[in-house]
Amino acid sequence: MSTVTEVNTTDRSTPPAPAQKQSDLSTASKSGAKTVLTAEEIQKLLPHRYPFALVDRIIDYIPGKRAVGIKNVTINEPYFQGHFPGRPIMPGVLIVEAMAQVGGIVMTQVPELEGGLFLFAGIDKVRFRRQVVPGDQLLMTVELLWVKQRRFGKMQSKAEVDGQLAAEGDLMFSLVS
Repeated sequence: MSTVTEVNTTDRSTPPAPAQKQSDLSTASKSGAKTVLTAEEIQKLLPHRYPFALVDRIIDYIPGKRAVGIKNVTINEPYFQGHFPGRPIMPGVLIVEAMAQVGGIVMTQVPELEGGLFLFAGIDKVRFRRQVVPGDQLLMTVELLWVKQRRFGKMQSKAEVDGQLAAEGDLMFSLVS
């Protein structure tokens, strides 16, 4: 019989419960200010490195529940050499990967899922709504929906540019040792 842990996603202003592990990498004021992670702090949580590190900063963060990350898209990205010459467009699969990396930040802070590596277990209902091009700032919001058997997680994700939806979908993760 599987165990499902439901995550309360209705009240986003509530700080994490005291019993929940708060990463020593994050900074927050007592007034409930946004929690921010720098690129260096993200590297301490995720294994991704250049050219596959696709999150520059976390600007809003509730450990184990939700994160909002930024990817500054520049013409210097290596994939623009071939996608496409004369008309650079960020590949959709990399937009999904960037959302997943923001999700990875959330998953690394779920107390019952500490340790190990999180890999894709599934990608559902992903839709691309607008192109992402050099000069855009991709704002990715990922929210944990549930955790099952202390091994699987499902997240709702979206990526926006200038307030316009660029991509959205559900991402599933599996913990591997």
